[in-house]
Amino acid sequence: MQIHWEENGVQHTARWRSEAGMPPPKRVVIADDRTNADVAYRLACEGTALLWRGDFQNARQLLQALARRADHKGKPAKKAKPAKAPATPTEAFHLHRQAQSQRARTLAMLLIPFDADYIIPLRRAPDVKLACNEAYGRYEEPFIASMRELLGLIGAHEWRRTGVEIPALDARIHPHYGVFSPVRGEYVQMVADAPLPKNAGLAFDIGVGTGVLSAVLAKRGVARVIATDQDPRALSCARENLLLLNVDDKVELQVVDMFPEGRAPLVVCNPPWVPARPSSPIEYAVYDPDSRMLRGFLAGLSAHLTPGGEGWLILSDLAEHLGLRPREQLLEWIAAGGLKVVDRIDVRPTHPRAADATDPLHAARAAEVTSLWKLAAA
Repeated sequence: MQIHWEENGVQHTARWRSEAGMPPPKRVVIADDRTNADVAYRLACEGTALLWRGDFQNARQLLQALARRADHKGKPAKKAKPAKAPATPTEAFHLHRQAQSQRARTLAMLLIPFDADYIIPLRRAPDVKLACNEAYGRYEEPFIASMRELLGLIGAHEWRRTGVEIPALDARIHPHYGVFSPVRGEYVQMVADAPLPKNAGLAFDIGVGTGVLSAVLAKRGVARVIATDQDPRALSCARENLLLLNVDDKVELQVVDMFPEGRAPLVVCNPPWVPARPSSPIEYAVYDPDSRMLRGFLAGLSAHLTPGGEGWLILSDLAEHLGLRPREQLLEWIAAGGLKVVDRIDVRPTHPRAADATDPLHAARAAEVTSLWKLAAA
C-alpha cells in the first residue's frame, strides 16, 4: 500500500507499513517541533496524520502528550454528571474494546519516515536497524510507519534481548516481535506441576507460541514433543528458545494448523481465551473469533489421543465473567467432541490487572480463574 502527501508544494508517495493492518491515512500534514500538542490531537482525532520532520525525541514527547489527552478524554470532568455505568459485563467489554480501538487509531496518526536500510532521517533518531530487522526482516526501500508502531518494535527488541523469567524452567524465554509473551506464569506452572499420564513418552503441543510449554514438557522428561503452529514468527521464536534451553533435540516443530498426524498419550493446548475479534496480529493469542481454535481443539482431540491418553486444555474463564461464552457452552463442546472431564486444576491469576480497581473490566478480572482441564475420550 502507498501513502500520499504534499510537502513544499510537491506531491510525494511512499510505501505504507502497518503491522496492525491499518490503511494509510487519506489526509497527511507535515509536523515538526513547532507543532502544538492540542492542535496535533485535534487533527489526529479527525483522521489527519502528522508526518514528522522535527527532532525524533520531540516526536516521542508529542506521542506521550497525545496519549495523555486520549486517556483523559474518557474521564468525566470534575463537575460533570457521572457517565452511566455499563448495564452488563458484556457491554463493559465492548465499550472498553471500542475505546481501545479509537485510542490506537488516534495515536497511530503520528508518522515517522524511514530511509533505505531502516535509517530514520531525523535529528537524534536512534539506530533501529536491528529491531526492525527482527520484526520486518530485511527491507531496503524507504517507507512510512507510525511512531507508536516503531516504539513497539523497540520495546519488543528489548524484551527479546532480556527475556522473561520462567520459574518452572529456572531460565528465561525470549519472545519475538508479534509472539505473545508468557508473562502470565500461572498457566506455565500448572503444566509443570500437573501429574503426567502414564507412558507419556510423546506429547503434542498445539499452538507452540514461544515454545515455553514444549520446553516444560521436555524438561519434565517427555522424550519427544511435536509442536505445531502456522505463524512463521512463532515457529522461529520457539526454535530459538528451544535451542537456548538445550531441548531442541526433543521437540519437533511442524507448520500445521492444529494437530499433527497420529496420536499421542498427551496433547496440550493453551488457546486464546476471549471469543472476540483481534485488532492486531499479536492479539490473536488472546482473542479468538467465534472460539475457532478452542472448538477445533475439542472437536479433533479424541481422534489424536492414544487409549488412556489425556488432553490438557489450559483456559481462563474470563470470557464467562464477561458474558461472552457460558460454561455450559464449553461443556457442550467437550461432550460433542466425544470427551469427558477427568480432572480440573484451578488457579487464580496473579497478574497486576487482577488487582487494578481502575480497570474497566476489574470485576471480571478479579473473579477470573485459569484452569487446566484434563480431558479423555469418552
